[in-house]
Amino acid sequence: MSKLKKVLITGANGQLGYELQGSLPKSGDVIYECIAAGRDVLDITVADEVNNFVKANDFDVIINAAAYTAVDKAEEETELAIAINTTGAANLALAAKANNCKLVQISTDFVFDGKACSPYAVDAETNPDGYYGKTKRDGDNNVLEILGDDALIIRTSWLYSAHGNNFVKTMLRFMAEREELGIISDQIGTPTWANSLANAVWQAIDLNTSGIHHWSDAGVASWYDFAYAIMEEGVALGLLDKTIKINAITTADYPTPASRPCYSVMDKTTTWEALNMQSEHWRVALRKMLKELKATHAQ
Repeated sequence: MSKLKKVLITGANGQLGYELQGSLPKSGDVIYECIAAGRDVLDITVADEVNNFVKANDFDVIINAAAYTAVDKAEEETELAIAINTTGAANLALAAKANNCKLVQISTDFVFDGKACSPYAVDAETNPDGYYGKTKRDGDNNVLEILGDDALIIRTSWLYSAHGNNFVKTMLRFMAEREELGIISDQIGTPTWANSLANAVWQAIDLNTSGIHHWSDAGVASWYDFAYAIMEEGVALGLLDKTIKINAITTADYPTPASRPCYSVMDKTTTWEALNMQSEHWRVALRKMLKELKATHAQ
C-alpha cells in the first residue's frame, strides 16, 4: 500500500513553485498530496500564522521556494528581504520542528563572494557581498541552527523557466526588438532550468536526504555565453526570426546597485552521489525549456 505524504510548497507563484507543482511524482511507493501557497494564502513572515497553518494541515514536508529575489532592490528594501529570506526561513524551520515535518530550504549561489577560481564545495565558506545573499545566508543559518542534522538546504543558481520573468525570456524579447545587445562576459556561473531543480528536490524528499547540497545544470557559462546560446537555440526553434550582434561587456561597463559574484560555479558531485542522479548540461536543458515555451505559445 502506498504511503501518503502531505507537502507544503511556499512561493507557489514563482518559477520553482510552479515547476514543483508540475513535476509532482505520480508513481512509486509514496503518493504526494500538495498544497501550494503564495503569500495570499500563507505569509511566512508571521510566525504564528506559519505554525498554525502547518499544524492544521498536518504536513510531512515543507519546501520553502519562497524568496525575495530582487537583488538590486534588496539594497534598499532590506527589511522586506530580511523578513522573507531570513525570518521567513526561521519561521518555517520552527514550525517544521514543532510539527515533526521535513523542511527543504532552497538557497542560492549568492551566499558566496565569487572570488573562487574552482567550483564551490558544499562546505565552502559563505561570504555574501549584497543584502540578497546575506539575507539568504542568514536564513540558511537559522534553518541549520533550528533543525540541526535534519535540515536540508539546496543551493541553486541562475534559475529560469517558461513560467514567470527571467533572463531567458528577457533576452528573447530584447533580441526580437533590437539589432544589438551588450551582455556581461566576466561573471561565470551555471544556468539552471527550474524543472531540473524541481525533479532534484522531489528526489531528495523521496530519499529523505539531509545536509547542504548544490544543484544546478551541468557545465559553466558567462552571461554572454548564455545569451548567445539563447539566441542560437531561439532561431533554430523559430522563436526568433534572426540573429543579432551580441557584444561582450564587463561588469564595470554595467554597474548595478548590488554586486554579483564574478564566479559562482558550484560543485555538485556530492549531491549527484546522494541523489543518484546527475544534471544535464545547461544547454540541453535550455533547449528543452525553449521547446516547452514554443509549445505554450502555439496553444
